[in-house]
Amino acid sequence: MRKLYDSLDRFCARHPYWGIPNLMRYIVIGSVIFYALNLVTNGGAYALLAYSSAAVLHGEVWRLITFIFLPPSWDVINFALFLYFYYWIGGILEDYWGTPKFTVYYLSGTVLTILASLVLYFAGGWDYGMGTHYVNLAMFLACAVLIPETVIRLFFIIPVKMKWVAWADLLLLAYNILSAVGRRDWGNVLSPIIALLNFVVFFYPYFSQKARRERSRTSRQAIRFRQTVKASQAPKSYNHRCAVCGKTDAEYPNMSFRYCSRCAGYHCFCEEHIFNHVHFTEE
Repeated sequence: MRKLYDSLDRFCARHPYWGIPNLMRYIVIGSVIFYALNLVTNGGAYALLAYSSAAVLHGEVWRLITFIFLPPSWDVINFALFLYFYYWIGGILEDYWGTPKFTVYYLSGTVLTILASLVLYFAGGWDYGMGTHYVNLAMFLACAVLIPETVIRLFFIIPVKMKWVAWADLLLLAYNILSAVGRRDWGNVLSPIIALLNFVVFFYPYFSQKARRERSRTSRQAIRFRQTVKASQAPKSYNHRCAVCGKTDAEYPNMSFRYCSRCAGYHCFCEEHIFNHVHFTEE
């Protein structure tokens, strides 16, 4: 994983002008056109442009590109909200990573989605009309990792930090995968795992480094704890120590040490300071 990520990172660094600037703008425009065509043709656009492994293998190769613009929802309000949200997080990632890296991330997710569909088709004859749901999910998860404290408003009302929404999405995804395992629906088990591999590749170094830092921090805390316990269990080398000059009965065995009854608490003083010290108070 690390070597693959380093190769992608080097490629992006060596080709700073590669990629599609404002990629999400073209995705949004294409989705709007797809949505409008589907309304005008009464579903004909979906039948012609959506992804189908069988259709692609029979020569309809344009579906490898046109499925990218498949609307995330056919409800007009949800359609508008989804497009706005994906355009927003896509812009954040492109600003954070730069155009080459964001383009690689989005296109790799698209290629993995196609690969997942082909694997399912050849393995069991499943021909899922997959859209870019997992591509967009990978994009959202990336944004949640990079800026987890950003607040988004669900339904434009409820403020929630992005990291909590991401955790909710992951829990829902895990539930769906486990449910598919129980139904022996291997298509819905493999498709998200394969389609989200780009997220794993891009963020494996991040999580690996974070885990190493956490282990190092825990190790340092354990060492300090052991040192503290050891120091507290070590036998004292003296019984009495003057609170003013620091003399101890171990250093001065013939010196008398007394406790002052006028000081707050228990404070020991040598014979030179028992009557010559500022009294301790509770303050």
